[in-house]
Amino acid sequence: MIAGIGTDLCRIARMEKGLASPAFLRRVYGPEERALLETHTGTARLSTAAANFAAKEAFLKAAGVGIGAFAMADIQVLRRKSGAPYYQLSGTAAEFLAGRSLTAHISLTHEGEYALAFAVLEGA
Repeated sequence: MIAGIGTDLCRIARMEKGLASPAFLRRVYGPEERALLETHTGTARLSTAAANFAAKEAFLKAAGVGIGAFAMADIQVLRRKSGAPYYQLSGTAAEFLAGRSLTAHISLTHEGEYALAFAVLEGA
C-alpha cells in the first residue's frame, strides 16, 4: 500500500555554491553521500548533488513533514553497483519509517538544467 508520494525538482547550477561550502556539505549530505560526490567531478558532481538534494525534499514530502523534521544528512541517497539509487536513513528519519513499518523507494533523473526525484513510501 502506498503511504506517501513526493517529488522535487532542483536546478543543477544551484549546487555549485553549496558544494563549495564545507558547512553546507556536512549539513545536507551524510558521510557516504559526501564520499559518493567525491567520486564525481564537474557537471556529474553537480548533477548528482542536485538529484540527491531533490530526493531528500521528495522524501520529506512523501512523509508529509516539512523541512526541518529530519536532519537532511540523515536522509542519504546512495547508489547500488547497478547505479540504482536507494535511501539510507539514520536518526529520526529512520525511526519515522521503522515506527510506521514503511519502506522508501526513490527514482532520480536529470536532464539539461534540472534534476528530479520521485519518492514513494510503501507500507504493508
